[in-house]
Amino acid sequence: MPRSYATLCVGAALASAFLLAAGPAAAAVSGTLALTNDYLFRGLSQTNQEPALQGGVEYAHDSGVYAGVWGSNVSWLSDYSSASLPISSSVELDGYVGWRGNVSDALKLDAGVYTYYYPGDYPTGFVRPYTTEVYLGASWGPASLKYYHAVTNLFGFAESDGSGYLDASVNYEFSPGWVFNAHAGRQRVKGTSIASYTDWKLGLTRNFDGGWSLAAAYADTNAERSVYTNAFGNFLGRSTGTLTITKAF
Repeated sequence: MPRSYATLCVGAALASAFLLAAGPAAAAVSGTLALTNDYLFRGLSQTNQEPALQGGVEYAHDSGVYAGVWGSNVSWLSDYSSASLPISSSVELDGYVGWRGNVSDALKLDAGVYTYYYPGDYPTGFVRPYTTEVYLGASWGPASLKYYHAVTNLFGFAESDGSGYLDASVNYEFSPGWVFNAHAGRQRVKGTSIASYTDWKLGLTRNFDGGWSLAAAYADTNAERSVYTNAFGNFLGRSTGTLTITKAF
């Protein structure tokens, strides 16, 4: 059993126990379905600059405990494939469990565990990309700061457990339905310093009635080309414009 899957099972069990102890408080189920021209994760294209269809479902309890699943098509693993290193993987499936709540009227905390799973066929000896991170975040008004700490190898980098990602974001609604988005992040890859990099993004989101939204953004990184260029010669951390339409339900 992969460590990421085992961690998710433990987290789900803890969340279930918490929910049972919390009593009959109200809970809600929500979800999203999105289509984007390029799936960027921490500034890097996961689909070789091609479109992605994504969706997720989340269960949130009044106690603050929540759990969810999310998925998307990806190609970044198979795009590194070669005759000597055959890789077949086209889907990312994530699971997470955590707690979020208010410390004061303005300050909110969020903590939990998140696991990334990539079903597929991998050659013998290949370091599996399955990754599990624990995270802790705080938000104050439109600003948020969150740190992710890898408790397994990070996305296929050998001996990289202990890597971390710091995410600083601002999502400011300056007019009804209009949100300004800004983000800066720093990915540290333990044991492979050349793979560490910074990413940033500026964008605008327009929210519509009925749970629809349209987001446009510009993202870039200072990632090392020799690390993040795939077998097609495409640099996955290049400056990119994205357009994403989302339906929340």
